[in-house]
Formats: sequence, structure tokens, C-alpha cells
Amino acid sequence: MPSPFELQVGWRYVRAGRGGRRNAFISFISGASMVGIALGVMALIVVLSVMNGFQKEVRDRMLNVIAHVELLNYSGQALPDWHATAAKARENPAIVGAAPFIANQSLIARGEDMRGTVIRGISPAEEATVTGLGAQLKDTYARLVPGAWNIVLGAELARQLNVGEGDKITVVAPGGQVTPAGVVPRLKSFNIVGVFHSGHYEYDAGLALVHVDDAAKLFRTEGPTGVQLKLRDVHDARRVAAELAGQMGPETLVRDWTRSNATWFDAVQIEKRMMSIVLTLIVAVAAFNLVSTLVMTVTDKQSDIAILRTLGASPRSVMGIFIVQGAASGIIGTLAGVVLGLLIAFNIDVIVPAIEHLLNVSFLPGSIYLISQMPSDPQSGDIVPIAIGSLSLAFLATLYPSWRASRVQPAEALRYE
Repeated sequence: MPSPFELQVGWRYVRAGRGGRRNAFISFISGASMVGIALGVMALIVVLSVMNGFQKEVRDRMLNVIAHVELLNYSGQALPDWHATAAKARENPAIVGAAPFIANQSLIARGEDMRGTVIRGISPAEEATVTGLGAQLKDTYARLVPGAWNIVLGAELARQLNVGEGDKITVVAPGGQVTPAGVVPRLKSFNIVGVFHSGHYEYDAGLALVHVDDAAKLFRTEGPTGVQLKLRDVHDARRVAAELAGQMGPETLVRDWTRSNATWFDAVQIEKRMMSIVLTLIVAVAAFNLVSTLVMTVTDKQSDIAILRTLGASPRSVMGIFIVQGAASGIIGTLAGVVLGLLIAFNIDVIVPAIEHLLNVSFLPGSIYLISQMPSDPQSGDIVPIAIGSLSLAFLATLYPSWRASRVQPAEALRYE
């Protein structure tokens, strides 16, 4: 650990040039290094917080509509007995809810407008136990009566078709009806009894809900083709899915939410990793600017170093002085960057709308980015490594100039003084 003498002299060198003009340029370079470190750390914290928030927001909205785990028949046909399948799955203590479903791609038509969508057949009573949307829309789901051919549309899908509650739409089921005149599409008219808004554009624009019995008739299945499961902890999905795969047998396909949406989540993780690398380079460049600052300081302070050596200071003490100088710049820059980064990350929901209003632009169109508001979720698992990494880079940058300072020979330095 540096002694009080080394800390005092090192801190004095950090402030070099502030009381006069002699070392003003060195002080400017030192300040620029600290500002660079602060900006790099701030950018890292803000960007990773926004990416964490984006991932959490999309995940939460996604899991408000879909179940954590799905059990499907490998053949694609109806399950022999979905009640028995659900009961067997619920033997796992991690599962708290189960509901049957049927899902298939279809076309929805209204006049000349036609949209591709997923028709999901649900059981209104059980659906409330597995999805947040089912719990929120109990009254709307209660209108899905078997045989009434009622349907609930996503808000964006209803907007695109220009329909609302009380209107009728036509569903074109996959697989036509074979007649002597050829294959004729199978059409069925549905009554719109509700519109849901999940906050997730993909589901609001591409999902429609009907009763599971009506879906079985529409798609010509003998019953539910799968069972949705809700877990106590959403983060246990992969582990529970692996356990269920061994428990349910080879004829059952087990699919958890992380694998159903693996492409999106993998892309986010890769993007987050690459952004971390790119922004860390900014911190590294700023940290290694400390090398030039310390080299110039060592050159300027050679006579001071020689005098300290003649007064009894050891090479180790001289090295400690310049390590303190460089480390102090790194600590100040890192702390400033952490404070600024957290300040922006925790207030980004105010800052971004103000900028959008000022510039009259929208940074996150819902049709492209799934959500329309800039989220932020600062996590200690990101902030602590960023701070430690910045301090480590600053410390490494001080080692070589400090070692060179400790090698200064007093006689050589004082020859022309």
C-alpha cells in the first residue's frame, strides 16, 4: 500500500498546472483522460441498462401472452387425454398451472382485407391460470362459448382489418375441402366479441383467440393438441422442461419459452456482448491516454524525482507516487462515469421522451421494435464489472511510466540543473 508521503505527492501531481501555467498542458491531458474514462463508463452503463430493460420488457410482455412451457404431441395430432397429461406434468412441484390449447396458422378476411394470423384455441377457465393476459381478460374470455363461433382479436390486427367488437370476420382454415370441382378453401364466419392489447406488437398484430372446442372443429382435430404450463419461477423454464422431457416420454414434445423464442434472445445476447466490447475499447483508449500523461509528467518532474531520491526516497516510493497519480485519475473518471451512467439510466424514461418531443421524432416505432418506450434496467452484474474493468485498465496504464520514473538516475537528472 502507498505510504502517506506517496499519496500526498501523487495527489499533488494529479492537480499539477491548476495553480499556474507551467504544467497546464499536462493537466489538460490528464483531465481529458479522466473525461474519456467517465464518458466510456457512462456509455457502457447506459447502453447495457437499456438493453437489459429492452430484454426484460419484451420478455415480460411475451410471457403475459404465452405460457412458460408447452407440451405437444410429436405427431401433431390431438393429445389422447390432455387431463392425464396435465396431471402428470403437475406432479412436478415447479408447475402451478395447466391449460389445453390448439394453435394453427390461418387467414382472417374482412371484405377485401386479409391478414395471416395464428388462431389459438383456449379453454377460458384454465387459461387464466397459465397466462397473465388470461387473468386480466376473464370477462372477455368468458364470451368464448363453445359452438357460438366467437373470436377475440389483437388490437393491432383489429385496427388493420378496421373491425371492432360486434363485427364479423371470416377465417380461412389451412387445408381445403376436396370437391368434384377441385379443392375449395374451408371458410368459417366468426363474431368478434373482444379486442386485447398485450403491449407486444407481434401478438397484437398476429394472434386471435377462440374456444378450444371451436378450434378443434375448425382445424379438424379431435381435441387439444397441447398443454400450456405455468411455472413458479420463469427462469427455471429450461431446467423444468428437461425434467418433463424425461418424465413425459418420447411421444411428447416439451418446448419452453426460451427455445420457442431462441432466435430473438440469442440475437439480443450477441448484440449486448458486441456492444460491451466496442464500448470497452472507448474506456481502454481513455485509460491508456494516462500513459502519455504520466510519461510527460515523468519527463517534466525528473529534477523532482532526483531530489526525492537524494533525500532518501527509494525507487519503489517513486514508482508508488506515479501509480497514485494514474490510479487517482482512473478512480475519479470511473466514479464520475458510474454516477452519470446511473443518473441517466434511472431517468431515461424522462430524458428520451423529452428528446423525442424536442426533435419531433420517434426512436422506437412499435411496429419495428416491439415496444414503443425506451426501457432501462441497471443491474449490479453489469455495473460492478464495468467499474472494476475501468479501474484495472487505468492501473495497468500506470505501470510502465511509473517503472520508468523509478529508473531515473539522480546524477543524470541534475547534471544541467
